[in-house]
Amino acid sequence: MPEEETVERAREDESEGKSPSTQAGEFVREEMEHIREGEHGARSPEQAIAIGLSKARRAGVKLPPPKRGKQRTKRQAKRDLAKSRAGRRRKPSSKRSRATKRALRRESRRSVSKQALSKHAKRVAKQHSARSRSAAAKKAARTGKRRR
Repeated sequence: MPEEETVERAREDESEGKSPSTQAGEFVREEMEHIREGEHGARSPEQAIAIGLSKARRAGVKLPPPKRGKQRTKRQAKRDLAKSRAGRRRKPSSKRSRATKRALRRESRRSVSKQALSKHAKRVAKQHSARSRSAAAKKAARTGKRRR
């Protein structure tokens, strides 16, 4: 379950008219924090992001399934969205929850280190065309908050 504070921040983003991916970013951020605090680990930055996105969808963020990607990922995303619409039916299985938690605890905490996230961002950016990278950089310069 996501923390109440995270859900509140996401709702705030929604009321400000921000995109679903921005709202979901709050849940991904929370997941990164959990891993850094040692609550559990993740095999890769992608897994940490996926857990955060799944939590966001289940919490009611209207984030559509990915257009590209594996069939299994799309199916899971659809299932998560459906779960948010259906509401809580019954208490989650404690055995399954415990097994998932134990499996994640065995994973590395390094997957969300500054270096790992930097490497991941660079790898993902390389898949984009030079034109789209340039456009993203220009938009960031235009819309980003000034840091002083």
